[in-house]
Formats: sequence, C-alpha cells, structure tokens
Amino acid sequence: MKSFGDMVKQAQKIQRQMAETQQRLADERFESSAGGGMVTAIVDGKQMLKEIKIRKEALEQDDVTLIEDLVLTAIGEAQRASAAHMDETLGKLTGGFQLPF
Repeated sequence: MKSFGDMVKQAQKIQRQMAETQQRLADERFESSAGGGMVTAIVDGKQMLKEIKIRKEALEQDDVTLIEDLVLTAIGEAQRASAAHMDETLGKLTGGFQLPF
C-alpha cells in the first residue's frame, strides 16, 4: 500500500501534467468553414474563438440571415472538433475520468 506521501506526490505529478496539457490545448488551433469556405472560424483547444474570416463574396449577397447561419455553423463545428480533441487528450491523462472543465 502506498503511503500518504506517495499519494500526494502522484497527485502533484498529475496536477503538473494537467497544467501542461491545458497549456498545449490552449496553443492548438481548430479550423472549420461553412458555405463552401465563405466563412471560416478558428478556435483554440479550449473552444475559445480566436479568428473569424468572412469572404467578401459572402457580404455581396445581402442575405444577413445566411451569413449569420454560416458564422454559427463554422464556429460550432470548430468548437466541436476542439472539444472532441480535448476530451480525448484529457481522457488519456485522467484514465477516462470526466473532469468538470
């Protein structure tokens, strides 16, 4: 049986690995586009929007509702890809145990 000191050391090691992993995730980028590339969204590994690109041709259509839908679609897809990658990456570290972030 491990001593309490060993368990504390293990917890500190996992905490350190978690912090490093979260930093790597924050540095990663996930890109998704909608409308045949008319709108492109880029999020980081923590699903935070970092960049949105709207091609000039999309604005020339004068269809605000379409542009809004394309923006939401591009952001949503990029965030889903980022979330899936984060779950996979953190799952390896936590052994599948779901954490509340």
